[in-house]
Amino acid sequence: MNKISVYIIAYNEAEKIQSAINSVLWADEIILADSYSQDDTAVIARDMGARVVQIEFTGFGDLRNRAMATCSHDWIFSLDADERCTPEARDEILTTIELPETADAYYIPRRNFFMGQWIKYSGFYPDYRQPQLFKKGALAFKNDDPVHEEYRIISDKPVGYLKQPIWQFPYKNLEEVAHKANKYSTLGAKKLQQRERSAGMFTALCRGLWSFFHMYILKKGILDGWPGLVIAIGNFEGTYYKYAKLHELQAAWQPPVSPPLTRQGSK
Repeated sequence: MNKISVYIIAYNEAEKIQSAINSVLWADEIILADSYSQDDTAVIARDMGARVVQIEFTGFGDLRNRAMATCSHDWIFSLDADERCTPEARDEILTTIELPETADAYYIPRRNFFMGQWIKYSGFYPDYRQPQLFKKGALAFKNDDPVHEEYRIISDKPVGYLKQPIWQFPYKNLEEVAHKANKYSTLGAKKLQQRERSAGMFTALCRGLWSFFHMYILKKGILDGWPGLVIAIGNFEGTYYKYAKLHELQAAWQPPVSPPLTRQGSK
């Protein structure tokens, strides 16, 4: 029987980590890759039997590579703190890793739940992000990628696709939509800067409008009702500010010099 490790990356996810770990108690090993959370994330995970490793966050690419390196078993399942494995996905994963002619890496579909409903459009289903089931050594990420990390498959076999979805809860509430737009636009701007990209405010506006149109119209987010609109607006904000922040980094605006002021005629 092949054994499997699960790693979960997290930072200040005390509200979510218990449910995430509960969904993978069937694994042979559970690792929490924590980036020195300031809340009880690590304490909760450790009390539930997970092995906690502390990894300083320099970017998601490096974080995932270092998390995978801590896994003990030949198969690895990657789960984020806002994701949940389902019984159907568990059964398919355990069956798949025992197949004799298996692939070395698999995409897993994700079902997203937001504002009280499952999101069917908006590009949120099946929402293949990156291979989440793979043999150790078959997947690697770019170490210097701060966000939306690029990966490469280290195998001659084609990547497979599982059928049973896991769940994701991408936003706890509307505040988190705005928070993630701000957080990921900052990381995205740094990534664009690393690639020596340039942008102005007009470019930022056009990019933001296109991302809204792409998600809301082309990806049929309009059919998701109000959640689809909120997601599209959040995507507009994240994209707009990503390029606007890139322009800010390159412009390096400085306030005018304010010299010391004294009373006229004073000595």
